[in-house]
Amino acid sequence: MKRFFTTIFAVLLLITVLPFSAFGEVQTEEGYDYTRFQGENITLNVYNWGLYISDGTDDSMNVIQEFEDLTGIQVVYNTYDTNENLYAKLKTGGANYDVIIPSDYMIGKMIKEDMLEPLDFANIPNYSMIGSAYKNMPYDPQNAYSVPYTWGVVGIIYNTTMVDTTVDSWDIMWDEAYKGQILMFNNSRDAFAIAAKKAGLSMNPTTVEDVKAMAELLKKQKPLVQSYVMDEIFDKMEGGEAAIAPYYAGDAITMIGENPDLAFAIPKEGTNYFVDAMCIPKGCKNKEAAEMFINFMCETEVALANNEFIGYSTPQTEAAKLLPEELQNSPIAYPSAEVLANTETMVVLSDEINAAMDKEWSNIRSFDEGKNLYFLPLILLVAVCVIALCVWRKKVKKERNNY
Repeated sequence: MKRFFTTIFAVLLLITVLPFSAFGEVQTEEGYDYTRFQGENITLNVYNWGLYISDGTDDSMNVIQEFEDLTGIQVVYNTYDTNENLYAKLKTGGANYDVIIPSDYMIGKMIKEDMLEPLDFANIPNYSMIGSAYKNMPYDPQNAYSVPYTWGVVGIIYNTTMVDTTVDSWDIMWDEAYKGQILMFNNSRDAFAIAAKKAGLSMNPTTVEDVKAMAELLKKQKPLVQSYVMDEIFDKMEGGEAAIAPYYAGDAITMIGENPDLAFAIPKEGTNYFVDAMCIPKGCKNKEAAEMFINFMCETEVALANNEFIGYSTPQTEAAKLLPEELQNSPIAYPSAEVLANTETMVVLSDEINAAMDKEWSNIRSFDEGKNLYFLPLILLVAVCVIALCVWRKKVKKERNNY
């Protein structure tokens, strides 16, 4: 009998210490059946930005594991680093995904090109907890294709031990005093947006002339740029390898947490306000299960875990109320109304403007990648001279030996 009670006690103790994923202790909204696909061997392919979900490290919630344990659905999770790479992957048919999380302007482009499935919101009841400020956006005015995941602004992250001037303007990205210490976005839309704000233009150009004006600024900046980056920025800024870079506010919070010498500024000329949202690509084979995943991501505990882990701002109203006070009051994560009033959202550009921007960006980047070719003729000339000299000396030596 004593052994029996000891066994019972051990089982109860084990239950109390097991990770809550084993018992589905994520508090989900009542009335939603997350178990209806169990035993059907469904696999969802999710395509998301890098470092953009709570993954279980640093005592965080492993969101993918929680979903799998709760639903019996397996998740294959892959990442990309730019909206343009995501678009290219889907457009070429290189892969099939069930859930993707692009940014606003790319969502609008995909809607225009009939690349997204309209959502059945009966399968996404947690959509009711998405704040009204993040609905009826220009990229999806009827709220038919997307569910907001995060939002934020773009600003300048800089190393306070390497920068000795006030950082409040995009001008510092063109400051020759920091030549070789400046990082720049490795995607055209963000890079052109910064040039637009520096020039006093809209980041949504309507003429080819405006695109060319932005491109000229980027060409002038290029000799100062150490590297064009996306996810590489984390190692470079956290490790003190560069002094200045533009990036997204949520990632700035993460980098500052790793390196307290870093700081973040939102330029006075204005900046980009963005929303990233969950969508389902056209032709998805597991649409209802994909909608279940989107609904799960909107659960209060899950949205809170994601927000705390990745640093980006949440549109889920209940999760926002539960954030730590320091995050709720962060001017980086939640800028003031005055700052937000001076932001601009990217919209879908015309085919003509997109083509012009792609052409100019290709010119800028190809010149950067091929800059060493400028010295190729000189290198070849030196090589020919060295070879000729060697041949001549060998000939002279041979003639002397003959004598």
